[in-house]
Amino acid sequence: MSNPQWRSDLLRYIKPDITICVKQILTSFIPYFVLMLVMVLMLKKGYSYWIVILFSPLAALFLVKIFIILHDCVHRSYLNKSSRACSTLGHICGILTFTAFFDFEQAHLVHHATVANLEKRGTGDIWTMTVKEYQNASRGKRILYRIFRNPVFLFGVAPALKFVLVNRFPKPISGKKELFSILFTDIMIALLIFVAFVTIGIKTYIAVQFPVIFIATGIGVWIFYIHHNFEGVYWAHNEDWDNFEAGMHGSVFYKLPAFLRWFTGSIGYHHIHHLNPGIPNYRLVQCHEGIPELWEKRAITLWQGFKSMRLTLWNEETHTLDGFSV
Repeated sequence: MSNPQWRSDLLRYIKPDITICVKQILTSFIPYFVLMLVMVLMLKKGYSYWIVILFSPLAALFLVKIFIILHDCVHRSYLNKSSRACSTLGHICGILTFTAFFDFEQAHLVHHATVANLEKRGTGDIWTMTVKEYQNASRGKRILYRIFRNPVFLFGVAPALKFVLVNRFPKPISGKKELFSILFTDIMIALLIFVAFVTIGIKTYIAVQFPVIFIATGIGVWIFYIHHNFEGVYWAHNEDWDNFEAGMHGSVFYKLPAFLRWFTGSIGYHHIHHLNPGIPNYRLVQCHEGIPELWEKRAITLWQGFKSMRLTLWNEETHTLDGFSV
């Protein structure tokens, strides 16, 4: 298996910086709450709803940043790597993003251990079929897969359903810790809704919260999708699967504009994240610039990434991700 010597250089970037962490928390949580409050006050003062929701995309981006913090907490790459501190912060982020922390942690760590492994698909990833699987599937399953892979459903309908409804229930692999996390998060969300009901009113809460969570989850699912669905991506059967190849070539280098890179915590440097998930989000760019061997990875721009929406089936003969027309 390939494991180049320079991979050990990644260890130089795993140490968290508590000052940067606190700054990230303040510059993510405070603007998010301020924007949500502004939208509530505008509605109460009679502003047109169509004017109010113009603030939703920006609030959604701050919510995406809060989820990035949750994600770092899963890998214990935040707050001086304190497990208790990361779990506490992760649960707080989880309440705001409708995500049970331990439940997400379980699925996401499985994803890291199995990414690009054809025999271990199905947990913490996006449903991907091979060409042969698709051709041998029943007509009903093929229709279902086409619906699932349709961009309108995958990025417009499924994300909100996943975070608002599906995340409220345990999964077959959920253990006691995950069940506790789901129950705790559900109770806290219910409590927030009750407080909203007796203060601003449930209609106002939904009018403000829904467009924000709808946009934020759509952005989040898109980012996760592009990370492992792009031209030239690596997949392999279990006997040929290689950890380094899965990280370096099974994950994208999605080079976003600076303002989007800030809101997404530079997670577009996803090959680095998979090579060493202990590197906090705010050190990913520094790591990339400090290790010349990482420059060999071809970057995909924001607009080039949209081409990946047509890539739906893994072709085992050509080792490429192709479209339905293959």
